[in-house]
Amino acid sequence: VIGVVIGKTDVRSFPDRKNIGTERYTFNFTIRDSPTYFINVQSWGREEYIRSLSESFRVGDCVTIENPLIQSKEAEREEKFNPVTPSGYKLLLSENHSVVKTSSCYDTDTRLLALLHLPVKDPQDYYSLGDIVANGQSLHGRVLNVLAAVMAVPE
Repeated sequence: VIGVVIGKTDVRSFPDRKNIGTERYTFNFTIRDSPTYFINVQSWGREEYIRSLSESFRVGDCVTIENPLIQSKEAEREEKFNPVTPSGYKLLLSENHSVVKTSSCYDTDTRLLALLHLPVKDPQDYYSLGDIVANGQSLHGRVLNVLAAVMAVPE
């Protein structure tokens, strides 16, 4: 699978249920290869492997993923912490079987760079900041998708 990284989480650790007293490490990222399709990628493993993998690329880089495990996603649980994707699946990376290679999008396919700036949500499913200000009380307690742009970042 070749795509551009459009999102990435920080490395996290959890107690390993199988080996009491040890930790398992994870991080997730989302890749996109067309205007319509993008998928979440999850990696688990030893701290050294996960930190090294996480530091090997950033948002905007193109990656080639070889030999991932394809797994059905549990929408309720997983989409709380990851972008909602159009696929019913996710990719799982294994330290022993999977390989992630990074490359310049210019070297791979310049069309991938344009995918970085496309929203992952339906354009009709957004509230503008003006809508929220005007209708704030009636929107109280609801989860909203916001479309906004940063105009300036002062010192």
